[in-house]
Amino acid sequence: MTKFLLGVVTGVALLSFAVAGYFLSGSAPVATDAPPMPMEKYLAKKALHAVLDREMPKTVPVSADEPNYLAGAQIYKDNCAVCHGLPGQPQTAIARGMFPKPPELLQGKGVTDDEPGETYWKVVHGIRLTGMPGFRGSLTDTQAWQVSLLLAHADKLPDSVKAQLTSPPPQSPPAVIKGTR
Repeated sequence: MTKFLLGVVTGVALLSFAVAGYFLSGSAPVATDAPPMPMEKYLAKKALHAVLDREMPKTVPVSADEPNYLAGAQIYKDNCAVCHGLPGQPQTAIARGMFPKPPELLQGKGVTDDEPGETYWKVVHGIRLTGMPGFRGSLTDTQAWQVSLLLAHADKLPDSVKAQLTSPPPQSPPAVIKGTR
């Protein structure tokens, strides 16, 4: 029995050294354009869903109506569109340079099959190692719920909300460089 335990301890130690060597030698992919590590996507997805199952809110304190969708659309345009895109618009340079690639939330299925509480949790807390920031402290709870409801119902939004999402941003006047006039 002692030899068996010694073998297990030795095996764990060797595996630990091998993993540490992999990372410390610079062999692990760290660039956004590098392929993912073995099992990276699988393990990250499993960990995220385990936390979501435990922590995401089960009830929605904001009504799914046009005023909240319109408010959510403005919040989305101001905070989310740079990475997740807008309908009919090309992907931004920021989104093209991210790893993993941010999903286009308003095109195709997006997150319409997710519970609003799941999207709310992701908006508030962010998702580590994905580029998805947490907006706690930047958005109020109501704003986080409004954008979460917008995304949960993105496939059946009123025309007024679709129009707000596809309208171009207001043009700001050209900057005047001091001393040129």
